[in-house]
Amino acid sequence: MSELQIILSVFLIVSGILLMLVGSIGILRLPDFFSRTHAVSKSDTLGIICVIFGLIIYEGFTQSSLKLFLIILFIVLSNPVGSHALGRAALKKGLTPFFSSDEKEEDKL
Repeated sequence: MSELQIILSVFLIVSGILLMLVGSIGILRLPDFFSRTHAVSKSDTLGIICVIFGLIIYEGFTQSSLKLFLIILFIVLSNPVGSHALGRAALKKGLTPFFSSDEKEEDKL
C-alpha cells in the first residue's frame, strides 16, 4: 500500500467525520425542524460518503470496495428522499417554518 493511498484515505475519513460533526452542531444550533433537517441531510450525507470513499481507497480494488460503493449508492438515493419525506410530513401536519420578524413584515407589503 502506497503512502499516497494512506494519506488520501485518512484525509477523506477525517474530513467526513468533521462534516458529520458540523451536521450534529447544526441540529443543536438551528431554530426549527426544517433547518435542522436540511443541515443533517446535507452534511451527514456528504460526510458518510467521504468516510466510505476513504475506506474504498484504503481497501483498494477488491470485492469489499465494491460493496462499499453500493452502500454509497444506497445512501445517495435514500437519505435525501427520507429528509424530503420528513419535511413534507411536518408541513402537512401544520408545522410552520421559522421566519424572523423582518421577513414577516416584508411579506405583508
